[in-house]
Amino acid sequence: MKRNILFLPIILMLAVSICISCSSTDAAVTADDDSRGVTTEPEAAASAALQQARQRAIDFECPAYFPSDWEALEARYEAANGAARDALAPEYDELFNKTVPLYAQAREDEITAKRRQIISSGFAEYFPEYLDKADEVALRAMSQYEAGDYYEAKETADAAQEEFDTLLMGSRIFLARQEIIDRGFSQYDADNFLRADDVAQSAIDAYDSGDREAAIARGEESLLRYNLVLSNGWTSYASVRREAAVAEREAAISDRANIASREYFREAEAMFVLAEENLSGENFNAAGLGFVDAEAKFAIAREDANAKRLRAEEAIRRAEERIGESNETAMEAERIIEGGSR
Repeated sequence: MKRNILFLPIILMLAVSICISCSSTDAAVTADDDSRGVTTEPEAAASAALQQARQRAIDFECPAYFPSDWEALEARYEAANGAARDALAPEYDELFNKTVPLYAQAREDEITAKRRQIISSGFAEYFPEYLDKADEVALRAMSQYEAGDYYEAKETADAAQEEFDTLLMGSRIFLARQEIIDRGFSQYDADNFLRADDVAQSAIDAYDSGDREAAIARGEESLLRYNLVLSNGWTSYASVRREAAVAEREAAISDRANIASREYFREAEAMFVLAEENLSGENFNAAGLGFVDAEAKFAIAREDANAKRLRAEEAIRRAEERIGESNETAMEAERIIEGGSR
C-alpha cells in the first residue's frame, strides 16, 4: 500500500505531461490544417455561390447568346482559383442578366410561331378548348418570369412547348385529312382512310385523359396513314388527270388549235411536258396539278381557235353577202342602162 502511495505523484506527473503533450499536438495539427488551406465556411459559401451563378448561366444558354463574353470569362475561371475564382460570381450573374431577356423572348417567339400555325390550319376552330389550355400554360410561364422565378418559368415554358407541339401535330393531322376530303382521295384508299380516322379519334381520347405520350404515338400513326392515303391518292389522281389532259390535247389538235391558236397551244404543251417529267420522276403531286393546268390551257386554246373560226366564218358570210349585194347592184345598173338606151 505504501508503494502505491509513493508512486502516485509520479503517475500524476506523467498524466499531466501526457495531457499537455496532447494539447500541444492538437494545436499543432490545427495550425497545420490552416496552413494547408482547409476551406472555411465563408469560403465554402463563396464557392457555392460561384458554382450556382455559373450553372445558371449555362442553363439559360449564355454561351450561345454571348459566346465571346462567355469564352473570356471561362478562361479567367480556369486560370483562377480560391478567392480569385469565387470573385467571378458577379460577372456570371451579369452575363445571366443580359441573357435571360433574350432567352425568354426566344421561347415566346417559338410558342407564338407554333400558335399561329395551329390557328391558320383551322384546327383551333374545331378544338378551341385545346388552344385555351396551352395558352394558360404559356401565360403562367410568363407570370413566373416576370416575378423573377426563372427556373420555374423555364420549366413551365418547356411544358407549354410540349402542349403546342402536340397541338401542332393535331393541326397537321387535320390538314392532311381535310386535303383528302377536298380532293376526293379517300376513294383511292378507303381502308387506310377509315383506319386513320379510328386511330385519330383514339389519339384525341388519350389526350383528353391526360396520356400525352399515348396521344402522340397514336397521332403519329394516324398522320402516317393519312399521308399514305394522300400519296396513293396523288398517284391515282396524276394518272387520271393525265388521261384527261391527253384527251383535251388531242381535241385541240383536231380543232387545229395548234395552228389557229398557236400561242395558247404552246403554253399548254409546255405545261404538259413538265407534268410528264414530274410523273416520270414520281413527283405525283406536281404531275397531277400540272396535268390539270395543261388540260385547262388546251381547252382555252380550243375555245380560242373555235372563236377565231366562227369569226372567220362570219367574215366570209358577210363578204359573200356584200359580193351578192354588189352583183345585184351591178345587174340593176345594167337594167337601167339598157332601159335608157332603148
